[in-house]
Amino acid sequence: MRAAANGRRAFVQHTAHMTELPPRDAIVYRPAAPGDVPFLRYLYGTTREEEIRQLPWSEEQKAEFLDMQFHAQKSHYEDYYPDCAFLVIELQGQAIGRLYIDRQPGAIEIIDIALLPQYRGRGIGQVLLGEILAEGKASSRKVTIYVEHFNPARHLYDRLGFRHVDTNGVYHLMEWRA
Repeated sequence: MRAAANGRRAFVQHTAHMTELPPRDAIVYRPAAPGDVPFLRYLYGTTREEEIRQLPWSEEQKAEFLDMQFHAQKSHYEDYYPDCAFLVIELQGQAIGRLYIDRQPGAIEIIDIALLPQYRGRGIGQVLLGEILAEGKASSRKVTIYVEHFNPARHLYDRLGFRHVDTNGVYHLMEWRA
């Protein structure tokens, strides 16, 4: 738990409150590296905060569960998406999110996209997704993503023109076509 708390401090300290969309050239992607694992684990935890908060577990149990789930997800993605680009999203040199994207001949699959909480709802995700959709349109490929039913970003996907095409457990397969 101490490592998780120290990691949280490291990622919270550089996050200023954002009120407007930053210039597009301030946002870059770079390949994820082994040194990014603590950030990616912290980011993963922020995507599960609401559901974890409801559990009657100690903070240590919650941290251990999130560690286990993060590493299981990471292994799954690496095993099942060997050609996937595992990218860290940076804003002015600071890691603010992740984009895992698998570009195949007939489809672009967004495996995962997540931003730190203070960067959500500011238009960054919409801009980045818009670029992926433009790539799909230019290359005549559909764009897909699996989204949990209760994920607030689902509204963004709906606004961008994604359509629900299938359900797999708690996940909805969303698809966009030009």
